[in-house]
Amino acid sequence: MARLIINGGRPLEGTIHISGAKNSALAIIVAAALATEGESVLENIPRGTDIGTICLILRNLGVEIWFDDKGLLHVKGQTLNKFQAPYDLVRKMRASFYCAGLLLARLGRAEVPLPGGCAIGSRPVDYHIRGFTQMGAEVSIEHGFMKAVAKRLQGTQIYINRASVGTTINLMIAASLAEGTTTLENAAKEPEVVDLAIFLNGMGAKIRGAGTDVIRIEGVDQLRGIEYAIIPDRIEAGTFMCATAITGGDVVLKNVVAEHLRVPIVKMEEAGIIVEKGINELRVRAPERLKAIDVETTPYPGFPTDLQQPLVACMCVAEGTSVVRETIFDRFRYVDELRRMGADIKTERETAIIRGVSQLTGAPVEITDLRAGAALAIAALAAQGETELYGVDILDRGYEHFETKLRALGADVRREVTAEGSDLFEQGYPIEV
Repeated sequence: MARLIINGGRPLEGTIHISGAKNSALAIIVAAALATEGESVLENIPRGTDIGTICLILRNLGVEIWFDDKGLLHVKGQTLNKFQAPYDLVRKMRASFYCAGLLLARLGRAEVPLPGGCAIGSRPVDYHIRGFTQMGAEVSIEHGFMKAVAKRLQGTQIYINRASVGTTINLMIAASLAEGTTTLENAAKEPEVVDLAIFLNGMGAKIRGAGTDVIRIEGVDQLRGIEYAIIPDRIEAGTFMCATAITGGDVVLKNVVAEHLRVPIVKMEEAGIIVEKGINELRVRAPERLKAIDVETTPYPGFPTDLQQPLVACMCVAEGTSVVRETIFDRFRYVDELRRMGADIKTERETAIIRGVSQLTGAPVEITDLRAGAALAIAALAAQGETELYGVDILDRGYEHFETKLRALGADVRREVTAEGSDLFEQGYPIEV
């Protein structure tokens, strides 16, 4: 519906501000609606279209939610009064399923469509549903909806398969108002999980162990709204590190927590990049040509799956052969688009073997999922000639003002809307100021 036109070959130079973490913001916005007293005022909320979608879902459920003229998001959950989430919005992203935990905790009833999201393989919500069942909810799947009823959820011990971030977040939200103590074993350790726990505790929840593989949530009767600032987006920061790396640039990233990027930084340094850590900032300086490296994605604190595709784009022009193993999602569907640009990549099940070439060339390419869109844009920045990226509405889901930030660093990039009124980047801000 919209496309980006990128003319490559310019080193990125300058300074940009990294936005708030999309994945943290989605969880915290939903959790804010647990409060029945006061309002939450959220700072550092990114303006991607996923944020607009979750705000619209909550408004549809009766929550009062709006941005003020300072960019702060206000959430008042007292008016939550509907238990059925709208299909046309929920289908757009998986994080919308967090509404199930919210509705069960607040209203004792939830009817939520099975969610959609990026095309990166099957990601069922079985673990979420199993957790709700273990907490005493009666759950059924009917006509594409999960329907669940529980007079009040009961604390229990739950083992989460594969340390799922989404399941950990949803069950934390649900357990905060449950009766008794819920123990989540094999819980996800991601910074976004810790951010949610800190926020909930500020609201009056009793959560211990976030950031470890065992989280204990002692349910309370009521939560209150608070003021809170979302953590910086480590994936956006890693994406711009990759963009700097592939172009041989020199960029300062402001509003960054270096510890959240510890493993990506180590891998970047292996590739020949110099990373200087400051107070809440990183300076990234790239060599004329990167060195090939091997990477395996693993749950936090390992190398994040959301940076696999941007890293592969970098390795397309690195000196030598890189091996990238993806252990979490099916995320190599975008490789054919990189091949259009001259990349030499062979995939075997969960492994990609990338032989670095001296030059990529511009071509028309299609964005298949959010992080693939970032990878293709990164490749285009280093390619000879013009690249047209179609499906930019997918990229807009998770990156705030992506091309504006690239232009601020010297990139030759512009957006074109290919169908009138279809630019979801503009439609992603439906919440009145």
